[in-house]
Amino acid sequence: MAIVRNLASALVVPLLLGLGACGDEPEPAAGPPATASPGPASPAPESAPATPAGDPAARAAETVARLSDEDLAGQVLMPYAYGSSATDVDEDNVRANQGLAGVNTPAEMIAKYRLGGMILVGFTVDDPTSKTNPTTNVENPKQVRALTAGLQDAARKLPAAAPLMIGMDQEYGTVVRVTEGVTVLPSAMAFGAAGRPDLTEAAWRAAGQEIAAMGVTVDFAPVADTLDTNGGGVIGSRAFGSDPKANAQQVAAAVRGLQSAGVAAALKHFPGHGHTTADSHDELPVIGQDRRRWEQQDLPPFRSGVDAGAGVVMSGHLNLQSVDKGVAATFSRKIMTDVLRGQLKFTGVAVTDAMNMAPAKKWPAGEAAVRALNAGNDMLLMPPDIGAARDGILAGLKDGSLKRERLTEAVTRILTLKFRTAQTPQPDLAVIGSPANQQAVSALDAAAVTVLRGRCTGPLANGPVSVSAPANREVARVSLVKALQEAGVPVQSSGGAVIRLVGYGDQRVDLDDTAAITVMMDSPGLLAQASTPTLVAIYSSSRLSLTALAAVIAGKAKATGRSPVAVGKLPRSACVK
Repeated sequence: MAIVRNLASALVVPLLLGLGACGDEPEPAAGPPATASPGPASPAPESAPATPAGDPAARAAETVARLSDEDLAGQVLMPYAYGSSATDVDEDNVRANQGLAGVNTPAEMIAKYRLGGMILVGFTVDDPTSKTNPTTNVENPKQVRALTAGLQDAARKLPAAAPLMIGMDQEYGTVVRVTEGVTVLPSAMAFGAAGRPDLTEAAWRAAGQEIAAMGVTVDFAPVADTLDTNGGGVIGSRAFGSDPKANAQQVAAAVRGLQSAGVAAALKHFPGHGHTTADSHDELPVIGQDRRRWEQQDLPPFRSGVDAGAGVVMSGHLNLQSVDKGVAATFSRKIMTDVLRGQLKFTGVAVTDAMNMAPAKKWPAGEAAVRALNAGNDMLLMPPDIGAARDGILAGLKDGSLKRERLTEAVTRILTLKFRTAQTPQPDLAVIGSPANQQAVSALDAAAVTVLRGRCTGPLANGPVSVSAPANREVARVSLVKALQEAGVPVQSSGGAVIRLVGYGDQRVDLDDTAAITVMMDSPGLLAQASTPTLVAIYSSSRLSLTALAAVIAGKAKATGRSPVAVGKLPRSACVK
């Protein structure tokens, strides 16, 4: 189901009405309270919200027509908040919310700023996005569903009376927010290795059902970036691979799967983070290809995702020199309007990458907000100062640096998407971790296992085995031991044929040259430095990925995957042409 096909008709009414009328956060405790609302809230009529049922675009147009400037400004903001409940927050999180937004709870933040969205966040040390996630407010599906229900209760009391857009970075692989109890997908690179868009769509449909059951309406996935041939750069296993045509098929399948469950998919990081070496959390990375090569290498997956009906595209803080040299795409009208809207014909919601990332903090929060909106973004993710961002938008309306029709256009797109996603009933929590979902993802994991050196038939090791790994991989090691035992492989505490596990962030020193088998649980580049007789890539450390690995080691399944990136001089697969 395509969540967004064409919003052009939805923009006509509000536009005519308008013409008529990701850096580090400061320490929460030290941040100044946000400024008070510049005016009284628009009263919600006792007989309203009278948004007409039915067509989401008509509902959006009607809603926008009755919103004040303050309401419109709030609708384009998607901050995070502290606390795992919308209304029941401990003292530490109260202090943090006071520093961030001058409120005690997430629900109060929604009410004060009349927010259109909120992102759920989670901090883990190994997460490459951790710099923009200073807290964790997600624990397990039951808790997340209660949190999102409370956030929606707060949103319904606003003058817009519209659903809240609740986002989450549930990419899986190295970037995942909720793992407890859910069916964990492997990294995007595993999908690329499997090369089966049908399995991709089924796995992401399963993920979408579980995400929707938790009350999340937008998943900031899939990553549509195309890697360079060797899979280098900072994106790594978050991307499907280095072949733009194959990636395009994978992106479209992921979009279809997610959105069939009523969750809007968000393509990122437009216009492409795969051919960069710098990290946009810290600096402005350069996309150095000429225009022709960029259009051949980076653009196809975004085009296919748009054509598949993706509801959201996330702008990256990236310097596409061939189109707008020196200007981050987030703030470039040439990229976000001329290319995304004009060339790709995208009519959905454009959301910025986190505005608390270094390239977006080049200007004060209010000025950055106006610049991002004028470039063509519709929603501002994680502004470093919520009050200043809101006040900057209102000031821009007053002095003319931000046209009201541009803001109205953005809010119309946002509301249309929110009304559309709300048409799909929320699944029961029982769908999470269901046998059907486990089966769909297991099929993908099995298809992804790649032998780059070693046997292609029969067991990969004879006799008993032992499993070793760096100390921080103990969970994966234990999971593989259990999976091997269930597959009938004799496992002992040491000796025998040693299976060495390595993963995200590991280096040459973490390899064991005396092992019989080396298994990479992330982007497989490190295997080029391994001297063991058997090399296997599974691209993920999830339980289902390790179960699939155990079946191959036991000789009960064939390794049908093919590395979607080059691994030194090794073949993409020793077993598949």
